[in-house]
Amino acid sequence: MKRINLHKAKDQIARLNTIRDINRQIVLNYVRDQSPISRAEIARQTDLHRSTVSVIVDQLVDDGTIEEIGAGVSTGGRKPTLYRITSGEPAAIAIDLTPRTTTIALADLAGNILEKETFSTSPDLEFMSSQILDRVKKLTECNGNGGLEIGFSVPGLVDQRTGEIFHVPYFDWRNWDICSRIESETGSNITVENDANATALAELWFGHEKVRKTDTFLMILVSEGIGTGIVFDGQVYRGEKGAGGEFGHMIAGDDAPVDCSCGSRECWEAYSSEKALLARYRALLAGDSMKQGSVEVADIIELAINGEKHASEALKSTVRYLANGISNLIVGLSPQVVVVSGRVTRAWDLIESEMNRVAERSVLAGLPPTVLLPSSLGDSPTLIGAIGLVLARKFGAAAL
Repeated sequence: MKRINLHKAKDQIARLNTIRDINRQIVLNYVRDQSPISRAEIARQTDLHRSTVSVIVDQLVDDGTIEEIGAGVSTGGRKPTLYRITSGEPAAIAIDLTPRTTTIALADLAGNILEKETFSTSPDLEFMSSQILDRVKKLTECNGNGGLEIGFSVPGLVDQRTGEIFHVPYFDWRNWDICSRIESETGSNITVENDANATALAELWFGHEKVRKTDTFLMILVSEGIGTGIVFDGQVYRGEKGAGGEFGHMIAGDDAPVDCSCGSRECWEAYSSEKALLARYRALLAGDSMKQGSVEVADIIELAINGEKHASEALKSTVRYLANGISNLIVGLSPQVVVVSGRVTRAWDLIESEMNRVAERSVLAGLPPTVLLPSSLGDSPTLIGAIGLVLARKFGAAAL
Protein backbone atom coordinates (compact mmCIF):
# COMPACT_ATOMS: atom_id res chain seq x y z
CA MET A 1 0.00 0.00 0.00
CA LYS A 2 1.57 3.25 -1.12
CA ARG A 3 1.85 6.17 1.26
CA ILE A 4 0.58 9.47 -0.09
CA ASN A 5 3.43 11.94 -0.52
CA LEU A 6 1.99 15.26 0.63
CA HIS A 7 4.75 17.15 -1.15
CA LYS A 8 3.31 15.88 -4.44
CA ALA A 9 -0.34 15.96 -3.42
CA LYS A 10 -1.24 18.97 -5.57
CA ASP A 11 -0.31 16.91 -8.63
CA GLN A 12 -2.60 14.12 -7.43
CA ILE A 13 -5.78 16.15 -6.79
CA ALA A 14 -8.66 14.43 -8.52
CA ARG A 15 -11.23 16.44 -10.48
CA LEU A 16 -13.48 13.61 -11.64
CA ASN A 17 -16.25 11.95 -9.64
CA THR A 18 -14.92 8.52 -10.61
CA ILE A 19 -11.86 9.09 -8.41
CA ARG A 20 -13.51 11.02 -5.58
CA ASP A 21 -12.05 8.59 -3.04
CA ILE A 22 -8.55 9.80 -3.86
CA ASN A 23 -9.46 13.30 -2.70
CA ARG A 24 -10.80 11.75 0.51
CA GLN A 25 -7.50 9.97 1.09
CA ILE A 26 -5.54 13.17 0.51
CA VAL A 27 -7.64 15.13 2.99
CA LEU A 28 -7.36 12.29 5.50
CA ASN A 29 -3.59 12.20 5.19
CA TYR A 30 -3.30 15.95 5.62
CA VAL A 31 -5.18 15.61 8.89
CA ARG A 32 -2.97 12.73 9.93
CA ASP A 33 0.36 14.32 9.04
CA GLN A 34 -0.29 17.96 9.90
CA SER A 35 -2.83 17.97 12.71
CA PRO A 36 -4.11 20.07 14.27
CA ILE A 37 -5.32 21.45 10.96
CA SER A 38 -8.41 23.35 9.79
CA ARG A 39 -10.59 22.90 6.72
CA ALA A 40 -9.34 26.19 5.29
CA GLU A 41 -5.71 25.15 5.68
CA ILE A 42 -6.36 21.81 3.97
CA ALA A 43 -8.06 23.60 1.09
CA ARG A 44 -5.20 26.10 0.82
CA GLN A 45 -2.50 23.43 0.75
CA THR A 46 -4.27 21.05 -1.62
CA ASP A 47 -6.01 23.54 -3.95
CA LEU A 48 -9.24 21.63 -3.41
CA HIS A 49 -12.38 23.74 -3.26
CA ARG A 50 -13.40 24.59 0.30
CA SER A 51 -16.84 23.04 -0.18
CA THR A 52 -15.23 19.78 -1.30
CA VAL A 53 -12.99 19.75 1.76
CA SER A 54 -15.95 20.49 4.05
CA VAL A 55 -17.97 17.59 2.66
CA ILE A 56 -15.04 15.19 3.10
CA VAL A 57 -14.26 16.42 6.61
CA ASP A 58 -17.90 16.02 7.65
CA GLN A 59 -17.88 12.44 6.35
CA LEU A 60 -14.66 11.64 8.23
CA VAL A 61 -16.07 13.08 11.45
CA ASP A 62 -19.32 11.15 11.03
CA ASP A 63 -17.56 7.80 10.55
CA GLY A 64 -15.28 8.44 13.56
CA THR A 65 -12.02 8.66 11.60
CA ILE A 66 -11.19 12.22 12.64
CA GLU A 67 -12.33 14.40 15.52
CA GLU A 68 -12.63 18.08 16.44
CA ILE A 69 -10.14 19.27 19.05
CA GLY A 70 -11.14 22.91 19.50
CA ALA A 71 -10.63 26.26 17.84
CA GLY A 72 -7.46 27.64 16.33
CA VAL A 73 -6.16 31.21 16.22
CA SER A 74 -8.22 33.66 14.20
CA THR A 75 -6.54 35.58 11.36
CA GLY A 76 -9.33 38.12 11.23
CA GLY A 77 -12.59 36.22 10.99
CA ARG A 78 -14.09 33.33 12.94
CA LYS A 79 -11.73 31.04 14.75
CA PRO A 80 -11.16 27.92 12.64
CA THR A 81 -12.15 24.48 13.94
CA LEU A 82 -9.13 22.16 14.19
CA TYR A 83 -9.11 18.42 13.50
CA ARG A 84 -6.93 15.41 14.18
CA ILE A 85 -7.10 11.64 13.72
CA THR A 86 -9.37 10.09 16.35
CA SER A 87 -7.33 8.71 19.23
CA GLY A 88 -8.13 6.41 22.12
CA GLU A 89 -10.63 4.28 20.19
CA PRO A 90 -9.61 0.71 19.20
CA ALA A 91 -9.04 0.44 15.45
CA ALA A 92 -6.39 -2.23 14.91
CA ILE A 93 -5.02 -5.45 16.34
CA ALA A 94 -1.30 -6.05 15.87
CA ILE A 95 0.32 -9.49 16.07
CA ASP A 96 4.12 -9.47 16.28
CA LEU A 97 5.74 -12.91 16.22
CA THR A 98 9.48 -13.11 16.91
CA PRO A 99 11.64 -16.17 17.64
CA ARG A 100 11.62 -15.33 21.37
CA THR A 101 8.28 -13.71 22.11
CA THR A 102 4.92 -12.97 20.53
CA THR A 103 3.03 -9.75 21.26
CA ILE A 104 -0.60 -9.01 20.53
CA ALA A 105 -1.65 -5.37 20.89
CA LEU A 106 -4.70 -3.17 20.47
CA ALA A 107 -4.06 0.23 18.83
CA ASP A 108 -5.97 3.30 17.71
CA LEU A 109 -5.91 5.09 14.35
CA ALA A 110 -3.06 7.32 15.50
CA GLY A 111 -0.89 4.25 16.10
CA ASN A 112 -1.03 4.50 19.89
CA ILE A 113 -0.94 1.17 21.73
CA LEU A 114 -3.96 0.91 24.01
CA GLU A 115 -3.14 -2.49 25.51
CA LYS A 116 -0.83 -5.39 24.78
CA GLU A 117 0.09 -8.88 25.92
CA THR A 118 3.42 -10.62 25.40
CA PHE A 119 4.07 -14.34 25.78
CA SER A 120 6.87 -16.76 24.91
CA THR A 121 7.00 -18.13 21.37
CA SER A 122 6.92 -21.92 21.22
CA PRO A 123 8.36 -24.03 18.37
CA ASP A 124 5.08 -26.03 18.50
CA LEU A 125 3.15 -24.65 15.53
CA GLU A 126 -0.30 -25.88 16.54
CA PHE A 127 0.17 -24.59 20.08
CA MET A 128 1.12 -21.14 18.78
CA SER A 129 -1.82 -21.15 16.39
CA SER A 130 -4.25 -21.75 19.23
CA GLN A 131 -2.53 -19.20 21.49
CA ILE A 132 -2.71 -16.46 18.85
CA LEU A 133 -6.23 -17.34 17.73
CA ASP A 134 -7.66 -17.42 21.26
CA ARG A 135 -6.17 -14.02 22.15
CA VAL A 136 -7.23 -12.36 18.90
CA LYS A 137 -10.78 -13.73 19.22
CA LYS A 138 -10.99 -12.35 22.74
CA LEU A 139 -9.93 -8.88 21.55
CA THR A 140 -12.36 -8.84 18.64
CA GLU A 141 -15.24 -10.01 20.83
CA CYS A 142 -14.55 -7.20 23.29
CA ASN A 143 -14.19 -4.57 20.57
CA GLY A 144 -16.88 -4.97 17.97
CA ASN A 145 -16.74 -8.50 16.54
CA GLY A 146 -15.04 -8.00 13.17
CA GLY A 147 -14.83 -4.22 13.28
CA LEU A 148 -11.07 -4.24 13.83
CA GLU A 149 -8.51 -4.90 11.12
CA ILE A 150 -5.46 -7.01 11.95
CA GLY A 151 -1.79 -6.64 11.04
CA PHE A 152 0.58 -9.59 11.46
CA SER A 153 4.40 -9.34 11.40
CA VAL A 154 6.21 -12.68 10.83
CA PRO A 155 9.96 -13.47 10.61
CA GLY A 156 9.60 -15.47 7.44
CA LEU A 157 8.54 -15.72 3.83
CA VAL A 158 4.97 -14.57 3.16
CA ASP A 159 2.80 -13.53 0.24
CA GLN A 160 1.22 -10.34 1.50
CA ARG A 161 -1.38 -10.35 -1.28
CA THR A 162 -2.81 -13.79 -0.48
CA GLY A 163 -2.07 -13.97 3.23
CA GLU A 164 -0.01 -17.14 2.84
CA ILE A 165 2.89 -17.81 5.22
CA PHE A 166 5.20 -20.11 3.27
CA HIS A 167 8.11 -20.56 5.65
CA VAL A 168 9.31 -19.36 9.07
CA PRO A 169 12.96 -20.53 8.96
CA TYR A 170 13.74 -20.19 12.67
CA PHE A 171 11.25 -22.98 13.49
CA ASP A 172 11.03 -24.48 9.99
CA TRP A 173 7.28 -23.87 9.94
CA ARG A 174 5.84 -24.29 6.44
CA ASN A 175 2.52 -23.36 4.82
CA TRP A 176 1.03 -21.95 8.02
CA ASP A 177 -2.70 -21.35 7.62
CA ILE A 178 -3.15 -19.08 10.66
CA CYS A 179 -4.35 -16.06 8.65
CA SER A 180 -7.27 -17.85 7.02
CA ARG A 181 -8.23 -19.31 10.39
CA ILE A 182 -8.20 -15.88 12.04
CA GLU A 183 -10.34 -14.35 9.29
CA SER A 184 -12.76 -17.27 9.38
CA GLU A 185 -13.23 -17.23 13.16
CA THR A 186 -13.21 -13.45 13.78
CA GLY A 187 -14.62 -11.92 10.60
CA SER A 188 -11.77 -9.40 10.61
CA ASN A 189 -9.53 -8.59 7.65
CA ILE A 190 -5.88 -9.51 8.24
CA THR A 191 -2.74 -8.31 6.49
CA VAL A 192 0.40 -10.41 7.01
CA GLU A 193 3.90 -9.24 6.17
CA ASN A 194 7.52 -10.25 6.60
CA ASP A 195 8.91 -8.54 9.72
CA ALA A 196 11.50 -6.51 7.81
CA ASN A 197 8.93 -5.24 5.31
CA ALA A 198 6.55 -4.41 8.15
CA THR A 199 9.30 -2.46 9.91
CA ALA A 200 10.14 -0.59 6.70
CA LEU A 201 6.47 0.32 6.42
CA ALA A 202 6.53 1.53 10.03
CA GLU A 203 9.50 3.76 9.22
CA LEU A 204 7.51 5.18 6.32
CA TRP A 205 4.55 6.00 8.58
CA PHE A 206 6.09 6.66 11.99
CA GLY A 207 9.86 7.14 11.53
CA HIS A 208 12.18 10.14 11.32
CA GLU A 209 10.79 13.07 9.36
CA LYS A 210 13.68 12.64 6.90
CA VAL A 211 12.60 9.05 6.29
CA ARG A 212 8.90 9.89 5.98
CA LYS A 213 9.76 12.48 3.33
CA THR A 214 11.99 10.08 1.42
CA ASP A 215 10.75 8.10 -1.57
CA THR A 216 13.58 5.55 -1.62
CA PHE A 217 15.23 4.00 1.43
CA LEU A 218 16.41 0.74 2.94
CA MET A 219 15.65 -0.54 6.42
CA ILE A 220 18.08 -3.02 8.00
CA LEU A 221 16.56 -4.94 10.91
CA VAL A 222 19.20 -6.44 13.21
CA SER A 223 17.68 -9.09 15.46
CA GLU A 224 17.97 -12.89 15.69
CA GLY A 225 18.60 -12.62 11.98
CA ILE A 226 19.10 -9.82 9.46
CA GLY A 227 16.06 -8.51 7.64
CA THR A 228 15.97 -5.93 4.88
CA GLY A 229 12.99 -3.80 3.86
CA ILE A 230 13.16 -1.92 0.57
CA VAL A 231 11.00 1.13 -0.17
CA PHE A 232 10.92 2.42 -3.75
CA ASP A 233 8.79 5.45 -4.64
CA GLY A 234 6.96 5.32 -1.33
CA GLN A 235 6.04 1.65 -1.68
CA VAL A 236 7.48 -1.50 -0.09
CA TYR A 237 9.16 -3.69 -2.70
CA ARG A 238 8.26 -7.34 -2.11
CA GLY A 239 9.42 -9.20 -5.21
CA GLU A 240 7.96 -12.44 -6.54
CA LYS A 241 5.86 -14.25 -3.91
CA GLY A 242 7.09 -11.76 -1.28
CA ALA A 243 10.68 -13.04 -1.48
CA GLY A 244 12.32 -9.71 -2.33
CA GLY A 245 14.88 -8.21 0.03
CA GLU A 246 16.26 -11.43 1.55
CA PHE A 247 19.75 -9.93 1.69
CA GLY A 248 20.44 -11.58 5.03
CA HIS A 249 21.30 -14.66 2.98
CA MET A 250 23.85 -13.04 0.67
CA ILE A 251 27.32 -14.57 1.00
CA ALA A 252 29.60 -12.68 3.40
CA GLY A 253 32.31 -15.30 4.09
CA ASP A 254 32.68 -18.98 4.87
CA ASP A 255 33.25 -19.30 8.63
CA ALA A 256 30.71 -17.26 10.58
CA PRO A 257 30.52 -17.61 14.38
CA VAL A 258 26.96 -19.04 14.21
CA ASP A 259 24.65 -20.78 11.78
CA CYS A 260 22.26 -18.67 9.73
CA SER A 261 18.56 -19.53 10.12
CA CYS A 262 18.96 -21.44 6.83
CA GLY A 263 21.78 -23.53 8.32
CA SER A 264 24.68 -21.94 6.44
CA ARG A 265 27.74 -20.27 7.96
CA GLU A 266 28.28 -18.15 4.85
CA CYS A 267 25.32 -15.75 5.08
CA TRP A 268 25.49 -12.09 6.08
CA GLU A 269 23.01 -12.90 8.85
CA ALA A 270 25.42 -15.42 10.38
CA TYR A 271 28.07 -12.69 10.67
CA SER A 272 26.01 -9.63 11.60
CA SER A 273 22.98 -10.66 13.67
CA GLU A 274 22.41 -10.51 17.42
CA LYS A 275 23.21 -14.24 17.51
CA ALA A 276 26.63 -13.50 16.02
CA LEU A 277 27.25 -10.72 18.56
CA LEU A 278 26.37 -13.05 21.43
CA ALA A 279 28.58 -15.85 20.09
CA ARG A 280 31.58 -13.53 19.69
CA TYR A 281 31.23 -12.20 23.22
CA ARG A 282 31.03 -15.68 24.72
CA ALA A 283 34.06 -16.78 22.69
CA LEU A 284 36.08 -13.84 23.99
CA LEU A 285 35.16 -14.68 27.57
CA ALA A 286 36.11 -18.31 27.03
CA GLY A 287 39.42 -17.22 25.52
CA ASP A 288 40.18 -15.30 28.71
CA SER A 289 39.01 -18.25 30.84
CA MET A 290 36.24 -16.17 32.38
CA LYS A 291 33.18 -17.79 33.88
CA GLN A 292 30.09 -17.06 31.82
CA GLY A 293 26.72 -16.14 33.27
CA SER A 294 23.35 -15.79 31.58
CA VAL A 295 24.39 -12.76 29.56
CA GLU A 296 22.02 -11.59 26.79
CA VAL A 297 22.34 -9.25 23.83
CA ALA A 298 20.97 -6.26 25.75
CA ASP A 299 23.63 -6.83 28.44
CA ILE A 300 26.43 -6.93 25.87
CA ILE A 301 25.30 -3.67 24.29
CA GLU A 302 25.06 -2.01 27.70
CA LEU A 303 28.53 -3.30 28.64
CA ALA A 304 29.96 -2.00 25.36
CA ILE A 305 28.44 1.43 25.99
CA ASN A 306 30.12 1.41 29.41
CA GLY A 307 33.49 0.45 27.89
CA GLU A 308 33.88 -3.23 28.89
CA LYS A 309 36.58 -4.56 26.54
CA HIS A 310 35.09 -7.94 25.59
CA ALA A 311 31.70 -6.46 24.81
CA SER A 312 33.30 -3.59 22.88
CA GLU A 313 35.38 -5.98 20.78
CA ALA A 314 32.41 -8.24 20.04
CA LEU A 315 30.29 -5.27 19.03
CA LYS A 316 33.05 -3.80 16.88
CA SER A 317 33.55 -7.07 14.98
CA THR A 318 29.82 -7.54 14.42
CA VAL A 319 29.30 -3.98 13.23
CA ARG A 320 32.18 -4.31 10.78
CA TYR A 321 30.35 -7.13 8.99
CA LEU A 322 27.03 -5.30 9.29
CA ALA A 323 28.56 -2.20 7.69
CA ASN A 324 30.17 -4.21 4.88
CA GLY A 325 26.82 -5.69 3.95
CA ILE A 326 25.17 -2.27 3.99
CA SER A 327 28.01 -1.07 1.75
CA ASN A 328 27.08 -3.70 -0.84
CA LEU A 329 23.43 -2.65 -0.71
CA ILE A 330 24.34 1.01 -1.19
CA VAL A 331 26.44 0.16 -4.23
CA GLY A 332 23.70 -2.01 -5.71
CA LEU A 333 20.58 0.01 -4.91
CA SER A 334 21.77 3.63 -4.35
CA PRO A 335 19.16 4.52 -1.71
CA GLN A 336 18.68 8.02 -0.40
CA VAL A 337 18.60 6.78 3.21
CA VAL A 338 19.50 3.61 5.10
CA VAL A 339 17.73 3.12 8.44
CA VAL A 340 19.26 0.67 10.93
CA SER A 341 16.76 -0.85 13.35
CA GLY A 342 17.15 -3.11 16.38
CA ARG A 343 18.76 -3.07 19.81
CA VAL A 344 22.20 -2.45 18.35
CA THR A 345 21.16 1.17 17.72
CA ARG A 346 21.31 1.82 21.46
CA ALA A 347 25.08 1.96 20.88
CA TRP A 348 24.78 4.29 17.88
CA ASP A 349 27.31 6.73 19.33
CA LEU A 350 29.87 3.89 19.28
CA ILE A 351 29.09 2.55 15.81
CA GLU A 352 28.07 5.66 13.88
CA SER A 353 31.54 6.57 12.63
CA GLU A 354 32.17 3.09 11.22
CA MET A 355 28.75 3.00 9.58
CA ASN A 356 29.23 6.41 7.97
CA ARG A 357 32.75 5.54 6.83
CA VAL A 358 31.39 2.56 4.95
CA ALA A 359 28.47 4.52 3.52
CA GLU A 360 30.75 7.26 2.21
CA ARG A 361 33.10 4.85 0.46
CA SER A 362 30.17 3.07 -1.20
CA VAL A 363 28.60 6.06 -2.98
CA LEU A 364 29.66 6.38 -6.60
CA ALA A 365 31.46 9.58 -7.58
CA GLY A 366 29.17 12.51 -8.30
CA LEU A 367 26.15 11.07 -6.49
CA PRO A 368 24.77 12.58 -3.27
CA PRO A 369 25.77 10.69 -0.11
CA THR A 370 23.48 8.08 1.38
CA VAL A 371 22.24 9.13 4.82
CA LEU A 372 22.51 6.54 7.61
CA LEU A 373 20.09 6.85 10.52
CA PRO A 374 19.22 4.81 13.60
CA SER A 375 15.56 3.89 13.81
CA SER A 376 13.36 6.06 16.00
CA LEU A 377 10.83 3.25 16.57
CA GLY A 378 12.31 2.01 19.84
CA ASP A 379 12.74 -1.60 20.93
CA SER A 380 9.57 -2.92 19.28
CA PRO A 381 9.86 -1.93 15.61
CA THR A 382 8.16 -5.07 14.33
CA LEU A 383 5.16 -4.47 16.60
CA ILE A 384 4.90 -0.91 15.27
CA GLY A 385 5.22 -2.48 11.82
CA ALA A 386 2.24 -4.74 12.46
CA ILE A 387 0.18 -1.70 13.44
CA GLY A 388 1.43 0.08 10.32
CA LEU A 389 0.05 -2.72 8.13
CA VAL A 390 -3.46 -1.77 9.22
CA LEU A 391 -2.92 1.97 8.99
CA ALA A 392 -1.46 1.61 5.50
CA ARG A 393 -4.74 0.03 4.39
CA LYS A 394 -6.74 2.82 5.99
CA PHE A 395 -4.58 5.77 4.95
CA GLY A 396 -2.79 4.49 1.86
CA ALA A 397 -3.83 4.89 -1.73
CA ALA A 398 -2.80 2.05 -3.98
CA ALA A 399 -4.20 3.87 -6.99
CA LEU A 400 -1.78 6.77 -6.69
